[in-house]
Amino acid sequence: MSEIKTFDLGDFALQSGATIPGAYIAYKTFGSPTNPAIVYPTWYSGLIADNEWLIGAGMALDPGAYYIIVPALFGNGQSKSPSNSPELRPFPDVTFYDNVRAQHRLVTEGLGITHVKCVLGWSMGAGQTYQWVTQYPDFMDLAVPFCGSAKTSLHNQVFLEGVKSATLAAKGAASAGSCQGETTPTAQYRGWTAEEREAGLKALGRVYAGWGFSQAFYREKLYETALGYKDLEDCMVKFWEGWALSKDPENMLTMLHTWQAGDCSNQEPYNKDFDLAMKSIKAKTLVLPCKTDLYFPPEDSETEVEKMSSGVGKCIPFPSIWGHWAGGPGQSTEDVKWLDTKLKAFLKDGSW
Repeated sequence: MSEIKTFDLGDFALQSGATIPGAYIAYKTFGSPTNPAIVYPTWYSGLIADNEWLIGAGMALDPGAYYIIVPALFGNGQSKSPSNSPELRPFPDVTFYDNVRAQHRLVTEGLGITHVKCVLGWSMGAGQTYQWVTQYPDFMDLAVPFCGSAKTSLHNQVFLEGVKSATLAAKGAASAGSCQGETTPTAQYRGWTAEEREAGLKALGRVYAGWGFSQAFYREKLYETALGYKDLEDCMVKFWEGWALSKDPENMLTMLHTWQAGDCSNQEPYNKDFDLAMKSIKAKTLVLPCKTDLYFPPEDSETEVEKMSSGVGKCIPFPSIWGHWAGGPGQSTEDVKWLDTKLKAFLKDGSW
């Protein structure tokens, strides 16, 4: 297992036409580079360490069998982000396309790999997985997007507007609309006071609380029986607000834009023809939504798989009431076992 490293990208031109000066992405590798490679990107808010629950000896992602590469999203606080680039305000809009182009450079130029066995990821990691298989369709044999989507749905965009607006309200700002920043003119842009930061992140956590877990999760009070909180408010404060307060608001808004604008068909040669993008996927793709996910319902995943060529994709929902959290980051032990079993079979011989 290596330590966290960075790969320098120089002045990195973005899909929007903007540039990130002195860009870099953080990454960590597990296992020997002589093993078949697997790319496993991070998720919304997640640090590299937050992916490690799915990696280990005897698991599907076994460093003894694979060379596992975990690249961090722009904006996660380890790759180039608002929190480590105070001179770059406002931080430019970054898309999945930008992230995956940077990751491809890391894998090919930095690590000398020309082909990988699999790309997989949870949530925004799933969005990056879909981006990989459409942006570089010949680069991998297999793909596993779990609890995520190839294109952010309108309903998902609406949810993210709630997160964004609640966060921005803490400093008296407002959303300029879906896939847009805030209404404040660039010349008048300012950062956050300590009080605004705390209020904004607490609001972000409480909005998120209604979506990360399912209705059934709350009805069955798994926040008490599975997570150990004494009551709902204890969970809201310690789990949701605690998670949010460990983050940087600018980082969260940067990654939120990436998620909200997600669309793997927004690139050449598809030019926003989503059906064509799905039909162009060559890697055998195992799509694993959760049956109770409020962000990425299985109906959306089934529609995406139906648009793939015959035999390319398969959709199998997590049989879980943990909602989005069924796919990570490891608190639901039964869901971890279910996912690991599916991954083992798929990585072994491509079986569903």
